[in-house]
Amino acid sequence: MSQELLDKGLEIQKQLWGEMSGGGGMPAQKLAPEFFQLVTQFCFGGFWSRPGLDLRSRSLVTVSQLAALGKTNELKGHLMGARNLGISREELIEVLMQTSQYAGIPAAVTALNAAAEVLGEA
Repeated sequence: MSQELLDKGLEIQKQLWGEMSGGGGMPAQKLAPEFFQLVTQFCFGGFWSRPGLDLRSRSLVTVSQLAALGKTNELKGHLMGARNLGISREELIEVLMQTSQYAGIPAAVTALNAAAEVLGEA
């Protein structure tokens, strides 16, 4: 395991989720902690830290992708992370509405329902 990538990943996760970073509250993290270290290293340390896109842009892309894929639990976490990065509620709603044009209206409705929970409209 690359300590440098792990450290970069932890820093990015902290910016997204603060003290909740690392998935510590999820049952899956307790079951397979090594997996989550690898996610931190490869996903956040290896990709999110790359030059070319800032964290704000990467967050918006991730929200869109998770919405399109129907990954509601992960979407909720990344919506919270996006808000922690200063992305507005209105920007997130626009991203989720745009999703309907490429991933379908049902995917957008599911994503907007998840957003309503996270953004306080449920």
